[in-house]
Amino acid sequence: MASAVHNPDHVLAAGRRVTQFADQVFTHLPRADQRRWAAAYLLGLLAVSGRKSVRSLAAAVTDSPTASQSMHRFVNASPWEWQPARAELTRWVEQRLRPTAWTVGTAVVPKRGNQSCGVHRRFDHAAGRIINCQVGTGLFLASGRQQIPVDWRLHLPGAWLDAPLRERARIPESVQPVPDWVHILDLADTLASSLATPLPLVTDLRGVEQPDRLLHGLRQRGHDFVVAVPDTLPLVLPLAKEHTGGSDAAPLMSARRFLDSHGEVLRTVLASPHGSAAGTKRVVTTVASLPRGLRAPRFCRLFAEYRADGRGTPSVWMTSLVHRPLAELLELAGAHAWTPGALRRIEGGFGLQDFEGRSYPGWHRNVTLVSAACAYSRLAEADPTPPPPFGTGLARPPHSRRPGPRSALTPPARAGALPALS
Repeated sequence: MASAVHNPDHVLAAGRRVTQFADQVFTHLPRADQRRWAAAYLLGLLAVSGRKSVRSLAAAVTDSPTASQSMHRFVNASPWEWQPARAELTRWVEQRLRPTAWTVGTAVVPKRGNQSCGVHRRFDHAAGRIINCQVGTGLFLASGRQQIPVDWRLHLPGAWLDAPLRERARIPESVQPVPDWVHILDLADTLASSLATPLPLVTDLRGVEQPDRLLHGLRQRGHDFVVAVPDTLPLVLPLAKEHTGGSDAAPLMSARRFLDSHGEVLRTVLASPHGSAAGTKRVVTTVASLPRGLRAPRFCRLFAEYRADGRGTPSVWMTSLVHRPLAELLELAGAHAWTPGALRRIEGGFGLQDFEGRSYPGWHRNVTLVSAACAYSRLAEADPTPPPPFGTGLARPPHSRRPGPRSALTPPARAGALPALS
């Protein structure tokens, strides 16, 4: 694919379109040369197949012998902020994707040595062993299978906040080590300031420490959610305080037991493709509230799918969208199943795993450019008509068909020429 970039007509056409996109997403960059380098970096990410080192990206777009050094400086040393670019990217994606939710994915990037910012040893479930790695939490705007990254947080173990490592990696003093749930809450707050239409978080909290604290934070900030929760999550029976004289000592019950004791079987949702009765699923749903905190508890809806024959362990979901139709909630819940595939695409296809990331600013700038390249490749030809108003129905891409009921557990001048490089 890289060789095609040197075809003059291809270079002119690709350069023109990417430059226009870069001018929109990176409009906050104060200097014209910074915007040209942003366009060049994006074009390199889109053009190069295989390993996407800075040297290979530069070679794909120019014959200048100093281009790779200049591109490296643009990402690692040039003083530009990444959050305004992510906000513009979010708005650009929202107009074209018509997202119905946002999801969260964890990128675990293997590393050699100890020079990459935030590198540490941890158990990787995919590899089945302890590895040396960087870990980033990504926010994806989602419309069914289509998932586009727009914002990121870098996990920093406590040792990286000590003076020697902090100074070496240029980590700002304001950055402190926080658990995953704080990163997700921060992503939710940032997203809310960029979107024209509020969207619910759809993710799996079973591997997140203290999921109840995240849920409380989302509720207190007014962010909606449809999330898989541990079946041990403690819940309170609605109106339980009335039966305890208003005492705060309302009885707690695990989410799984709550559903088993108080759930209502609504209807059959999905039969197996072979028509087997053993494959039939049933949905159990009820209303519950989280313990602690508010004097007037705000209820959530709890639901899960069970096999009709009683086999297997159901996934338990909790949502603040208590008035949405169940079929819509099940469709939303299925969005998270496509996030791992989206992560693999950006790790392998857009060079997330190829960047050394030795500095904190460099990591954030690179992942911003990688996200922009991914968005451009998937949505550049999409209709930029603004999404419809938020309502009871799900916003959908044009010409898409509403899928039938399915299981929430199923995954599934030469002004237009290539930017001048100096």
